[in-house]
Amino acid sequence: MILVLSDIHCRFECVNSQIKHAEKRVGTALEAVLVLGDVGLFSSELKRFFRRRGGRFARPVFYIEGNHEDHQSLTHLASAYRDVMCHWQRGTVHRIGGMGFLAIGGAAYMDAHMTPMGAEITARDVNRCLRYDPVAIDVVISHDCPAGIGVPGTKGFEHYGPPGFQGGDRIAAHVQPTLWLFGHHHAWFDRTIDGIRYCGLPRSWEGYGLLGPDFAFEYVFNPLSPACDYG
Repeated sequence: MILVLSDIHCRFECVNSQIKHAEKRVGTALEAVLVLGDVGLFSSELKRFFRRRGGRFARPVFYIEGNHEDHQSLTHLASAYRDVMCHWQRGTVHRIGGMGFLAIGGAAYMDAHMTPMGAEITARDVNRCLRYDPVAIDVVISHDCPAGIGVPGTKGFEHYGPPGFQGGDRIAAHVQPTLWLFGHHHAWFDRTIDGIRYCGLPRSWEGYGLLGPDFAFEYVFNPLSPACDYG
């Protein structure tokens, strides 16, 4: 069983709390944790939790980047903290629990504040995803959603246009995954289109997903206080 989280935003303490809750729920140890971006890759926050406090995650954590990371230092930070969590680069394929995952970090461009340099998903990123044999991929994980799947826009951000990144439809048509998991929009979402189930997750302290055998995916509501220190 794999725990799926999104949008940690430097609240690293949430991860172990959700692991504990999930393992109590399923009655067995989780195989791994997947984080769908906005981990909080900022040097001061990483140092606070992992070095000064000696924090560690209870299970192996694999993650993609979102838009709220230090993208100028992303390569360095991912390498410096690879002893505590593993970064999956854009357009790469990985296997966990007998399933193949295609990773797509980043987000659609909004503005320099919401989408700093290096965060935007580019045509090159999309083309990199299209080079793979679809047979190797069962699940796509991204931070942002593909455009056009019906994710509602955030109130007050209508001037940015419809949510999602361009080119996701090409990836979906090529790969035809069973599942496409994403975060970024801080809301639950579940819709099946052309045989692909698209599932969106909220922030890590609001709940998580459980990915099990035969690609069964379950939403679990477990709200935590983001201001708390979970230990």
